[in-house]
Amino acid sequence: MIITMNKFKIMRKTRIILFSVLLALVIVSSCKKDDPINEAEVLVDYLESNITPNPVSFLPAYIDAAGLQAANVLDQVYIIDVRSAIDYAAGHIENAVNVPVLPDIIDHVEATDLSGYDKIAVACYTGQSAAWATALLRLLGYDNAYSLKFGMSGWHPDFDKWTTNTGNTYFASFETTANAKGTEGDYPEISTGFESGADILDARVDAIVAEDFGAAAITASTVFANLSNYYIVNYWPEAQYLSPGHVPGAINYIPGESFTTATNLKTLPTDKTIVVYCYTGQTSAFMAAYLRLLGYDAKSLKFGANGMIYDNMPASKWVPLTQGYDYVTSK
Repeated sequence: MIITMNKFKIMRKTRIILFSVLLALVIVSSCKKDDPINEAEVLVDYLESNITPNPVSFLPAYIDAAGLQAANVLDQVYIIDVRSAIDYAAGHIENAVNVPVLPDIIDHVEATDLSGYDKIAVACYTGQSAAWATALLRLLGYDNAYSLKFGMSGWHPDFDKWTTNTGNTYFASFETTANAKGTEGDYPEISTGFESGADILDARVDAIVAEDFGAAAITASTVFANLSNYYIVNYWPEAQYLSPGHVPGAINYIPGESFTTATNLKTLPTDKTIVVYCYTGQTSAFMAAYLRLLGYDAKSLKFGANGMIYDNMPASKWVPLTQGYDYVTSK
């Protein structure tokens, strides 16, 4: 799926070392230019040129508990557990390495020899923050990175943080009327001081990682408290957007297609917070990471439709586990 991305893993460290010097030189140079580049456009073109068929279809990348267990038994997967050190010690997947500070995950992966593994798996509590981190890893060229679907909640019932976050509070408010997309506009403004897509990507990933997942997440209660504050994206197939319906005012964007230059990327506003919601908050976390990378103020609606219309879910309904896979503890 990646044509040239893997080589950036090697080049990235060199670019980071030279970042300060290059940035100063570029800033001085750019002051002399009459037509500064649109960095977001350069970044989009770079990603869409190097990822086939496109970045948004490439990003939602999951591994389920059964697949992870099978790969772990064969020592084919490097597992990163991003939960707190306390929760990791209380129980984790055998062989998993704890990286409890989520922004440290990029540095950890770059500093680790992963050549002996077929896959990288990122595990969190519910699969949402892991999806955000996995999106950034994949965009950096780690196209063998996957998020553990439903997180540790999907591994063993002892770790279930999903069940208490499902509900039907907002089903009565859902509507079935289609809403039009915004008119096409400009790309967001981002300013890294670089001109090449590869360098802009590195700088933007560093900025998004530093924000942590909290900057990319929002709750349903916050959104419903003032719906007009947000440009709300329903990230489902159109048929399900119309039935069982959608958040009032939400606009339908087709998964794997809509956030590209050839489709509807530029219909997203640059002056309003974009809230993306899916079924579980996991795919929307992937998308929020990508859109924030491009400069949009995008957020993922936590727990997705499972947290709003659980009994009327059209797909990907959370089912509490009655049994799971073994785990280990540590002192």
